[in-house]
Amino acid sequence: MTMNRRNLLKAAGAITIGGFTFRPAYAELPKLKKKDKYKVGFAQTESNNPWRLAQTKSMEDEAAKRGWQLVYTDAAGSAAKQVADVRSMIAQKVDFILLAPREEKPLIPAVMEAKKAGIPLILVDRNVDQTLAKGGEDYVAFIGSDFVKEGLLAAEVLTKAVGGKAKIIELQGTVGSSPANDRMTGFKDYIKDHPGMEIIASQSGDFARDKGRQVFETLYQAHPEATALYSHNDEMTMGAIAAMEAAGKVPGKDLIIASIDGTKDATQALLDGKVLVVVECNPKFGPAAFAAIEKYGNGETLETRLVNVDRVFTKENAAEYMPEAY
Repeated sequence: MTMNRRNLLKAAGAITIGGFTFRPAYAELPKLKKKDKYKVGFAQTESNNPWRLAQTKSMEDEAAKRGWQLVYTDAAGSAAKQVADVRSMIAQKVDFILLAPREEKPLIPAVMEAKKAGIPLILVDRNVDQTLAKGGEDYVAFIGSDFVKEGLLAAEVLTKAVGGKAKIIELQGTVGSSPANDRMTGFKDYIKDHPGMEIIASQSGDFARDKGRQVFETLYQAHPEATALYSHNDEMTMGAIAAMEAAGKVPGKDLIIASIDGTKDATQALLDGKVLVVVECNPKFGPAAFAAIEKYGNGETLETRLVNVDRVFTKENAAEYMPEAY
């Protein structure tokens, strides 16, 4: 057991003796009393891009459909505020908490405090550090995409399109977040068997359009030999496209682009030939999240990891997808 884990258990009232951990009663997953309507807290990480706005709307729409009360907070990109938001939900005695953690480690206290308060919690779209908190023990479940697979799929399509040879700029997502970590891992795991695929520069654009534009502009100026871009989300991709065009370059020709999410802007860029591939990461979590809460309240045991099925979009199928893009 790591010192961090030991300290967290101690803070939660657990003690370790002779290598065995003894936990108080609340160490077991909190139960949920069956009700017709629940008071659900949704701790959103930020609302500065179409993906997050679509996710929040999906939660609001599903709550309205069911007649449940939704307590919504926006952490505005601050892990510290998000911990405070969860504490506020605990004080308001919500029945259940849905948490989209900004980063893996800083949100561990929020997860543990909800558990100690007897409020069940599901992680949505991003995970927490699994060495510090585990699904089925410290929180009910994780609902989200397979981020490693997303990175792998992006790498596969890009590699085939460029004949296994490219000098790649990578725009990473938020440092310390599970999508950034895993999308980086999946991409690298695929290209390691293709020595002609070389990442020549990699830096975080924080999943934001303008920061992605700024970071790409700097990296491309330093590495004009780049022939491809791998971006961890569509917002950074659109920022990078703006920077390319401002520099007189042709996206889709001077640089081949692989992206992840499925926004309307990126889908249009697919149709325009500016982007090669967009791997979907569907933000519409409301139906799945609320159905999981209902099942848990009915006493059903949930899988600790509920994985969304994401699609791969190219110019050939983008038009069919466009009506549902966000």
